[in-house]
Amino acid sequence: MLSLSHFLILGAILFAISIVGIFLNRKNLIVLLMAIELMLLSVNMNFVAFSRYMQDPNGQLFVFFILAVAAAEAAVGLAILVLLFRNLKTIHVDDLDSLKG
Repeated sequence: MLSLSHFLILGAILFAISIVGIFLNRKNLIVLLMAIELMLLSVNMNFVAFSRYMQDPNGQLFVFFILAVAAAEAAVGLAILVLLFRNLKTIHVDDLDSLKG
């Protein structure tokens, strides 16, 4: 039987992996977006675990709103990424200094 601590440990591991992904790879925008999405999913898993543990469906309902915002963020982020790649022919963060106003 899986307890609450199992889910919280897994969520903490996923969150730590996403933090490491953000700090170690600051050159590729796609990897940065994937690390942010992994961070949101680890937080969502903790919400669902606490919601199940407390027998309160409000946490699971809140997860649906977070997933909707994350999907919109991913769509907008990928659209901006495609436009940057079309114009600059690169998606490396270091090469985006030309966007400074």
